[in-house]
Amino acid sequence: MLLSSCSSGCSCGSSCLNKPFQHRPVKKLKLIKTEKCGEGIVADEDIKHGEFVIEYVGEVIDDKTCEERLWNMKHRGETNFYLCEINRDMVIDATYKGNKSRYINHSCCPNTEMQKWIIDGETRIGIFAMRDIKKGEHLTYDYQFVQFGADQDCHCGAAGCRQKLGVKPSKSKMSSDATLKLVACQVAVSSPTLKAVLFGNENGGLPVGTSQHDYNQRQLRFRCCIGEVIKISRPINDSYFGIIKRFDKYSKKHLVMFEDGDVEFLDLSKEDWEIITL
Repeated sequence: MLLSSCSSGCSCGSSCLNKPFQHRPVKKLKLIKTEKCGEGIVADEDIKHGEFVIEYVGEVIDDKTCEERLWNMKHRGETNFYLCEINRDMVIDATYKGNKSRYINHSCCPNTEMQKWIIDGETRIGIFAMRDIKKGEHLTYDYQFVQFGADQDCHCGAAGCRQKLGVKPSKSKMSSDATLKLVACQVAVSSPTLKAVLFGNENGGLPVGTSQHDYNQRQLRFRCCIGEVIKISRPINDSYFGIIKRFDKYSKKHLVMFEDGDVEFLDLSKEDWEIITL
């Protein structure tokens, strides 16, 4: 995702809150030797969620130069790469010139992330904390590694480790029964006649004077809806189908898995939705 910083001409001056690079306080980082991952970086002070950690810097090269360097490195038998692709025909190579950011190791469950920012017309890469980080904690981000040569084992040790660098995080998958149920419901609600039959009458089976929203809230209160297919209507005539997977009693939100495998906690009391039955 591309983010835009305020330019140097911003009228807010030093009080501007949209200049993470220009107003960045320098975070204290320490270079260490790790057991399995070569050099690494640990925080030398507490870092709060969302704070700017460090900018990823190096030589800015084009795709042609990047390809030449990669082939040369491969022929020399090198396995450590410090190249970050910014966009088409623009790569930051921290192999020969850079800062401590080049030593931040990969993790399949990282505590920082790379963000792409436009600042005064230039594209720059910042590393930001994804959660609170304690002093002495290793800094990591997901390399989203593009394989070049032999497979490289991942040694991050995270509970959800993907074992190999370059393996993309997989989305949760629905069972075949759940997928079939979703498809059947989508077909059903696309037919006004069939929908009337399914809900018992042309009014959808609702008691007189009862709105769909009130009816749905009563359904949630008096009936276990785990595993039910729901249709969520959003502005601009968008509709989404999903299956309720579980309910979190603390946040009072339902975990819904959508057609594409994405999951999201939703406060259904604030959504326009309905239970779809067959």
